[in-house]
Amino acid sequence: MQKLPLFIFMFALVQAHGQQPAAKQAARPAAASLQLENTLLWEISGKDMTHPSWLFGTMHLLCTEDARLSDSLRYCIETAAQVYFEIDMDDMGETIGMLKYLNMNNNTRLSDLLSPEEFQRVKNYFSANKSMLPFTMMERMKPYFVTALLSESKFPCPAKDGMELVIMKEAKKDSKPIFGLETVQFQASVFDSIPYQRQAKDLLKMIDSSARGEDSSDLQLLNVYRQQDLNKMQEMTAGEEGMSDYIDLLLYNRNASWVRKMPAIMKDKSTLFAVGAGHLGGGKGVISLLRKAGYTLRPVKHRPGLQTITN
Repeated sequence: MQKLPLFIFMFALVQAHGQQPAAKQAARPAAASLQLENTLLWEISGKDMTHPSWLFGTMHLLCTEDARLSDSLRYCIETAAQVYFEIDMDDMGETIGMLKYLNMNNNTRLSDLLSPEEFQRVKNYFSANKSMLPFTMMERMKPYFVTALLSESKFPCPAKDGMELVIMKEAKKDSKPIFGLETVQFQASVFDSIPYQRQAKDLLKMIDSSARGEDSSDLQLLNVYRQQDLNKMQEMTAGEEGMSDYIDLLLYNRNASWVRKMPAIMKDKSTLFAVGAGHLGGGKGVISLLRKAGYTLRPVKHRPGLQTITN
């Protein structure tokens, strides 16, 4: 579920830090893929830029030991004049503002979206498994928020973090200004464009998969991220069951919007752009779109000492 907008996972991480000691559809073919070198970090240069900028692929939810900087990424943060995430994570108003998007509109409840038998399966799951929030609260929340919380709770490590938080902490050491390519309000509008009933069905699928012991999708994505394989990550993201109906909304339209904004941002100021790694690869990914716009993108080695988890 890493394809969901960043602010949903920010909510899950906030909760986690407070707690720490449908029928199957044919996948839509991914946009024509360009084979990229295995790295999460890319230098952007060319056109009318006066200084190079950088593009880094994040994962919104990671095990703490994986959310680490490499020397090259630390250099980019130190050298950049500013840092751009998907949303402005240094804006307290934005962070607090995400709370008003938690609940479904019109007093809708989860029981309104599922059959009695399906709703009981969800309720039984949360009765049998400890959750961050009481079920009475979650049943009013938009189902994808609950899905994000569930995804966080099933991650294969006791302590979680996100690359955005690690990068922001480093950037603030040097008082680097932090901005966002989108607002929480915009991400919420993208999120709300997916019908609640569809969100509820996806939540049910995750719960049923968990009950069958099929909890490997996030683990597989985590291992691919550790390998820095943007090609495989894009294939997994675009090919995920249920993704095909909303891939333009969640990925491609947003990629195109960011690439339209980036030239003005980086023309006179060296900038580090840190966005979800699933947005970088493929024919409609940010790397390909920037190259089509006339920029040169060069892979940069990023070695934070990642290693693969096995079941």
